[in-house]
Amino acid sequence: MRSTPRPGAVSSTVRRGLVAAAVLAIGSTAAVATATSASAAVSCKVTYSASQWQGGMSANLTIQNLGDALSNWTLTFTFPNSGQKVAQGWSANWSQSGSNVSATALDWNKSLATGASTSLGFNGTWTSSNPSPTDFKINGVSCNGTPQSPSQSPSQSPSRSPSQSPSQSPSQSPSQSPSQSPSQSPSQSPSQSPSYSPPPPGTHVDNPYSGATGYVNPDWSRSASNEPGGSKIANTSTAVWLDRIAAISSGSAGQNSMGLRDHLDEAVRQDAANGSAPLTIQVVIYDLPNRDCSALASNGELKIANNGLARYKSEYIDVIAGIMADSKYSNLRIVTVIEPDSLPNLITNVSNFQACQEAQSSGAYVQGVQYALNKLHAIRNVYTYIDAAHHAWLGWDTNFGPVVNLFHQVASGTTAGVNSVDGFITNTANFAALSEPYFTINTSVNGQSVRQSKWVDWNYYVDEQTFAVGLRNALVAKGFPNTLGMLIDTSRNGWGGSARPTKASTSTNVDTFVNESRVDRRIHAGNWCNQSGAGMGERPRANPAAGLDAYVWIKPPGESDGASAQIPNDEGKGADPMCDPTYHGNSLNGNNLSGALAGAPLSGHWFSAQFQQLLANAYPPIS
Repeated sequence: MRSTPRPGAVSSTVRRGLVAAAVLAIGSTAAVATATSASAAVSCKVTYSASQWQGGMSANLTIQNLGDALSNWTLTFTFPNSGQKVAQGWSANWSQSGSNVSATALDWNKSLATGASTSLGFNGTWTSSNPSPTDFKINGVSCNGTPQSPSQSPSQSPSRSPSQSPSQSPSQSPSQSPSQSPSQSPSQSPSQSPSYSPPPPGTHVDNPYSGATGYVNPDWSRSASNEPGGSKIANTSTAVWLDRIAAISSGSAGQNSMGLRDHLDEAVRQDAANGSAPLTIQVVIYDLPNRDCSALASNGELKIANNGLARYKSEYIDVIAGIMADSKYSNLRIVTVIEPDSLPNLITNVSNFQACQEAQSSGAYVQGVQYALNKLHAIRNVYTYIDAAHHAWLGWDTNFGPVVNLFHQVASGTTAGVNSVDGFITNTANFAALSEPYFTINTSVNGQSVRQSKWVDWNYYVDEQTFAVGLRNALVAKGFPNTLGMLIDTSRNGWGGSARPTKASTSTNVDTFVNESRVDRRIHAGNWCNQSGAGMGERPRANPAAGLDAYVWIKPPGESDGASAQIPNDEGKGADPMCDPTYHGNSLNGNNLSGALAGAPLSGHWFSAQFQQLLANAYPPIS
C-alpha cells in the first residue's frame, strides 16, 4: 500500500537519537543581545534547554529575532567542556571544531522576520561534565544572558511549549521500556497514573492517545488469533482501512467484514467495558481519485477523468463524516489518517507518472484532502493526521522543503487553516527503522560520511524518528501550531531476529560499515512490498518522545501490501512487479531485487506467511 520512495537530490541535515536508560534535566539558558551594523540592527534571543544522561545529551534551542528582519543566520557558541560533542543535529547545518559549534540556517528557516522564532537542536555526547553553553552569537553578534530555571524535567508534559523543540527523547531505547509490560493496554501511555482523570468525554484534546486505550479491531484480532502465537498480540490496537466506497458499509478486503458503523458501535462497547479511560479508534481515509498514482498494487476505484473527485466528496467523505458525526459516537476519540501516498507524490512523481500529472494539474489531491479536512475537523471528537511518507522518500532537501511548503499550502486553504490539522504521520505501511542505534548521519568511516554510502545515498536522515521530529520542527516553523503532533507507524519496522546487528561494524569501507551496522535489513530503502525479514516494531503507546503523539500500528500486521500477479478483483487493485521477489527493480530502488515475500495476495488481504515472519522477527521481541 506504499508506493516506492522517490529519492531527490542532496542537501539538509539530520538527527538520530541516542540511547539511554535514565534522563536528567540540566536546565536552560537564555541570551539576548543587540548590535548595529552598516546594513541592519541585529538583536537576538537564544534559549537553550537540554536533558542529559550518562555520556549523552539532547539539546533544544530557540532563536528569536528581536531586530531587523534577517535573510539568513548563523548560530555559534562554545562548549565549556572540551569533552562535549555534537553527534547529530536538526533544522540547521551543524558543525564543530574543537569546542566551537556552528549551526547555519536551511532554506526553509533562513528568513526570520522581526519577532519571529525558529527551533533547532542536537543530540550529543560528553565525558567528565556537561555544563550549558552561554556565549551564543547570531551572525557574529553576542547574545549574553543569565541562566534560567530548568524548563525540562523527566516527567515531561505531553503538551509542547514554543521554546521546546521536539527532539528525540533520550529515554527512548531500541528495546522495550522495562516499565512497559507486554500486557499493557494498546496505545496507553506508560506514564499514566492510576489516579489519572481524563477530560470530559468528547473533549478535543491535544493528544488523542494520551491516557486512552486503543480500539481492538475484531476482524484483525480474529485473523491474528488464528495464527500460531498470534494470540500474544491479538489485543493490540490497529487501524481500520476504508480503501473504497463499499468498505464504509461492508469492510475493506479479505477477512475484513465490518463496515465503519460496525466498528464504531464495537468501539462504543469496548469503551463502556474499559471504564473511565477514553478510547481511541483509528480510521484510514484512503480513496482519492487516481490514488497512489505511482504504484499499481494499491490503485483505487476512482479516476479523475471519470468524475472521481465529485464522487470522492459525495459518496465517500460525506458518508464517512455523516457516520462519525452521529451523537452516539461523540465520546470516542476518532483518529483519521488522511490519504497515504497522496501529497508526497505531488512532490516527487509528477514528471514520471501520468496519473500523478493528472492529480497535480486537476488539483484533485489538494482539493480532496482539503475537503476531507474541512468535513472531519468540523466534528469535535475527530482528529486529523495527514500522511507524510517516510525518511527514505522525503529525506533529501529537494523533497523535504517543498513538501513542508505543500503541507502548509494545503492546510492554509481549509476553512480552519493550519488548525484543521492535528498532526502528521510517517512510515504508514512502511518498513523504515524507528532508530538506527549503531550510526548517525554524522558518522564517518575512514574519512567518508555515511551519507556517501549506497544505502544512505546522500539522504540527511537514517531512521524514522529523526525524520518525524525534523519534519515537525519545520512544519511548526512554517506556521503550524506548536501543539502539532506526530505519529509513527511501527507495525512492521522492528527488524529483529537473528539478522539484526548487535554492534557497529568495524569495517573501514563505508558501504560495508553501513550494511553491517544497519538494523533495517531491506535490500534497498526504496523497497516497500511485503518485505522479507521484517518484524513487528514498538507496540502502540502514547507520548514516546517529545513532539510525538504516539507509536501506532496503522498497517495491520499480516495484511498484504499487494500481489505480484494479477488477481481478479472489484477493489481497483492491480499487480505490481515490486511485489514479485524475482523482480530486479528499477531506477527507483537502484535496480535491486524487490525483497518481497513470495505468494502474496491482494493488498489488504490476509497473508499468513508474512504474519508469521513479522511475529518471529518482532523487536522488541514478543514473548
